[in-house]
Amino acid sequence: MHPQQATLQSALHALADPVRRLIIRQVAASPEWTKACGTFDIPVSKSTLSHHFAVLREVGLLEQRDEGTRRVNRLRAAEFGARFPGLLDLVLAEGAEPGSGENAAGADGVDGAG
Repeated sequence: MHPQQATLQSALHALADPVRRLIIRQVAASPEWTKACGTFDIPVSKSTLSHHFAVLREVGLLEQRDEGTRRVNRLRAAEFGARFPGLLDLVLAEGAEPGSGENAAGADGVDGAG
Protein backbone atom coordinates (compact mmCIF):
# COMPACT_ATOMS: atom_id res chain seq x y z
CA MET A 1 0.00 0.00 0.00
CA HIS A 2 1.14 3.52 -0.63
CA PRO A 3 1.21 5.68 2.51
CA GLN A 4 -1.24 8.12 0.88
CA GLN A 5 -3.89 5.38 1.12
CA ALA A 6 -3.27 4.70 4.82
CA THR A 7 -5.69 5.92 7.44
CA LEU A 8 -4.56 7.56 10.64
CA GLN A 9 -6.06 4.63 12.55
CA SER A 10 -3.99 2.09 10.58
CA ALA A 11 -0.81 4.17 10.97
CA LEU A 12 -1.29 4.49 14.72
CA HIS A 13 -2.08 0.77 15.00
CA ALA A 14 1.12 -0.12 13.13
CA LEU A 15 3.23 2.17 15.28
CA ALA A 16 1.59 1.21 18.58
CA ASP A 17 3.58 -2.01 18.83
CA PRO A 18 7.07 -1.62 20.36
CA VAL A 19 8.49 -4.40 18.16
CA ARG A 20 7.35 -2.59 15.02
CA ARG A 21 8.82 0.68 16.28
CA LEU A 22 12.10 -1.16 16.86
CA ILE A 23 11.99 -2.52 13.30
CA ILE A 24 11.40 1.00 11.97
CA ARG A 25 14.34 2.40 13.92
CA GLN A 26 16.67 -0.39 12.77
CA VAL A 27 15.71 0.13 9.12
CA ALA A 28 16.11 3.91 9.51
CA ALA A 29 19.62 3.41 10.91
CA SER A 30 20.73 1.53 7.79
CA PRO A 31 21.22 2.76 4.22
CA GLU A 32 18.25 2.05 1.95
CA TRP A 33 17.96 -1.51 0.66
CA THR A 34 20.74 -2.85 2.90
CA LYS A 35 18.90 -4.16 5.97
CA ALA A 36 17.93 -7.77 5.27
CA CYS A 37 15.07 -9.40 7.15
CA GLY A 38 17.37 -11.97 8.74
CA THR A 39 19.63 -9.31 10.27
CA PHE A 40 17.25 -7.70 12.76
CA ASP A 41 18.22 -7.95 16.41
CA ILE A 42 14.73 -8.55 17.75
CA PRO A 43 13.90 -11.36 20.21
CA VAL A 44 10.82 -12.79 18.45
CA SER A 45 10.23 -15.84 16.28
CA LYS A 46 10.59 -15.66 12.50
CA SER A 47 6.84 -16.01 12.03
CA THR A 48 6.14 -13.19 14.47
CA LEU A 49 8.72 -11.00 12.77
CA SER A 50 7.10 -11.77 9.40
CA HIS A 51 3.75 -10.65 10.81
CA HIS A 52 5.25 -7.35 11.98
CA PHE A 53 6.84 -6.78 8.55
CA ALA A 54 3.44 -7.40 6.92
CA VAL A 55 1.72 -4.83 9.15
CA LEU A 56 4.39 -2.24 8.33
CA ARG A 57 4.12 -2.97 4.60
CA GLU A 58 0.32 -2.76 4.67
CA VAL A 59 0.37 0.74 6.15
CA GLY A 60 3.04 1.87 3.69
CA LEU A 61 5.89 2.37 6.15
CA LEU A 62 8.11 -0.38 4.83
CA GLU A 63 8.98 -1.49 1.33
CA GLN A 64 10.66 -4.83 0.71
CA ARG A 65 12.29 -6.44 -2.29
CA ASP A 66 14.09 -9.70 -2.92
CA GLU A 67 17.79 -9.65 -3.80
CA GLY A 68 18.92 -13.18 -4.44
CA THR A 69 18.17 -15.16 -1.32
CA ARG A 70 17.73 -12.07 0.85
CA ARG A 71 14.75 -9.81 1.37
CA VAL A 72 15.88 -6.25 1.98
CA ASN A 73 13.99 -3.30 3.38
CA ARG A 74 13.53 0.40 2.81
CA LEU A 75 11.76 2.83 5.10
CA ARG A 76 9.30 4.95 3.12
CA ALA A 77 10.06 7.96 5.31
CA ALA A 78 9.39 10.72 2.78
CA GLU A 79 6.13 9.21 1.56
CA PHE A 80 4.87 8.43 5.06
CA GLY A 81 5.99 11.84 6.33
CA ALA A 82 4.02 13.56 3.56
CA ARG A 83 0.87 11.75 4.69
CA PHE A 84 1.45 12.01 8.45
CA PRO A 85 3.85 14.92 9.11
CA GLY A 86 5.95 14.46 12.23
CA LEU A 87 4.63 11.02 13.19
CA LEU A 88 7.65 9.06 12.00
CA ASP A 89 9.97 11.66 13.52
CA LEU A 90 8.42 10.93 16.92
CA VAL A 91 9.03 7.20 16.51
CA LEU A 92 12.64 7.71 15.47
CA ALA A 93 13.27 10.18 18.29
CA GLU A 94 11.82 7.74 20.83
CA GLY A 95 14.80 5.40 20.43
CA ALA A 96 17.26 8.25 20.96
CA GLU A 97 15.79 9.39 24.29
CA PRO A 98 17.45 8.06 27.47
CA GLY A 99 15.15 5.66 29.30
CA SER A 100 12.68 5.52 26.44
CA GLY A 101 10.65 2.74 24.88
CA GLU A 102 12.47 -0.52 24.42
CA ASN A 103 15.64 0.75 26.08
CA ALA A 104 13.87 1.02 29.43
CA ALA A 105 11.58 -1.94 28.87
CA GLY A 106 11.83 -5.20 27.00
CA ALA A 107 10.94 -5.39 23.33
CA ASP A 108 7.43 -6.33 24.38
CA GLY A 109 7.07 -3.07 26.33
CA VAL A 110 6.97 -4.83 29.71
CA ASP A 111 9.42 -3.60 32.30
CA GLY A 112 9.66 -6.91 34.10
CA ALA A 113 8.59 -5.49 37.46
CA GLY A 114 6.00 -7.29 39.42
